[in-house]
Amino acid sequence: MSPVKPEPIQLFNTLTRSVANFEPIKAGQVGLYSCGPTVYSYAHIGNMRSYIFADVLRRTLEYLGYKVNHVMNITDVGHLTDDADAGEDKLELGSRREGIDAWAVARKYTEAFFAHAAMLGIKKPTVVCKATDYIPEQIGMIKDLEQRGYAYLTEDGVYFDTSKFPTYADFGRLDVEGLQSGHRVDARDKRNKTDFALWKFSKPEDHRCMEWDSPWGRGFPGWHIECSAMSMKFLGSQFDIHTGGVDHIPIHHTNEIAQSEASTGKSPFVRVWMHGEFLVVDDSAKMSKSSGQTLTVQALADAGYYPLAFRLLALQCHYRKQLKFSYESLAGAQRGYERLSNLAQRALAEAGAKPQQLKWSDAAEKYRQQFRAALAQDLNMPQAVATLYSLLEDSGLSAAERVSLVAEMDQVLGLDVFTPMPSVGTVPPELTAMLDERNQARTAKNWGRADELRREIDARGYEICDSPQGSYLKKKL
Repeated sequence: MSPVKPEPIQLFNTLTRSVANFEPIKAGQVGLYSCGPTVYSYAHIGNMRSYIFADVLRRTLEYLGYKVNHVMNITDVGHLTDDADAGEDKLELGSRREGIDAWAVARKYTEAFFAHAAMLGIKKPTVVCKATDYIPEQIGMIKDLEQRGYAYLTEDGVYFDTSKFPTYADFGRLDVEGLQSGHRVDARDKRNKTDFALWKFSKPEDHRCMEWDSPWGRGFPGWHIECSAMSMKFLGSQFDIHTGGVDHIPIHHTNEIAQSEASTGKSPFVRVWMHGEFLVVDDSAKMSKSSGQTLTVQALADAGYYPLAFRLLALQCHYRKQLKFSYESLAGAQRGYERLSNLAQRALAEAGAKPQQLKWSDAAEKYRQQFRAALAQDLNMPQAVATLYSLLEDSGLSAAERVSLVAEMDQVLGLDVFTPMPSVGTVPPELTAMLDERNQARTAKNWGRADELRREIDARGYEICDSPQGSYLKKKL
């Protein structure tokens, strides 16, 4: 059970580049905003790692006694293929790719995102807001910026004048003078290299599905304005925590801060900024749709992996460290998950009852405090998971204590270890074993045996897919 008075927690704040005690604006209440997905394609597991991080943050705050209002946007318009406010709207690109209109693309991938999130045990935010539902609020904010002298008109839209905001470079620690012309923004008729679009005009030849009338001309909002307008609508002109990926720091979140504080005259816009690191497939490349290195939660399940094993893998790496993904590490996490699940269900059977609150023994309370201490140290989830393993293997605790402790800790971990693991994927276990043997043969340069196993797998109706992340099996159509 959560305590009546919220417990203290320390969080790393990108704004200050330091860990500090968290103090919400309103005692006991937290306004939390997370940058959501751009729904033009399936979210890959690198994206989903960011949402696991935000989910763990929310669960931790609630566990420690805070009331959390968690708001997340759905970007269904305005996110261009080029961060320099050039290129094509990703939703329009998806429309052409799939032969359906952009609205249908957005619906399809929004539904897919939440289905995949559910597979990973991610709680739905308190508020989910789509950019296309709040166009009037975005136009209103641009009007405010124009009246305050921060916005100007160009041939292709309305832009924010970053030179009018003296602290623009501070958050991202940007070397504005050193930026190459056009590196951040196409500088043809922009006043400054770092100026960014608030509203883009539609071009007749583009035949856009999504466009609206505005005081400046028919068009659509820039990517950054939606987060400022919607976060302030639901959380106020200043709120507690904003999450996202580290790639948001130099552009998206820097621009959010500038336009938000310029429009209200209040600083700071957000007290604590928190950013999750990349999931990487090697030392230099992050997983992204543009790199072609994409892997979805459903693809993991189809390959025979339990989605909550990926959640466990993510929890075993601190959110501020890069997670190096491989099928070997995922297989290890799956074995670890099976172990946790078996231990938890064995304790439940031994206890003979559902989880219940107990008067803790000193030994049980020690585990409880270790878990809370790990959470309070900037979400040290690897240590929290290690505590879970330790208590489940501690025969000195009664079964009832183990059950109750696990049930409490799983409020944060979200691993659902008391539910028997369902069968996942379509790959028979003997074929998975053959794939493992084939990979070992390749490592040993036993090419003959590797080819023999490939042919055997092929004859069983499956193909081996080799990728930078590893190998997996896919049923042939």
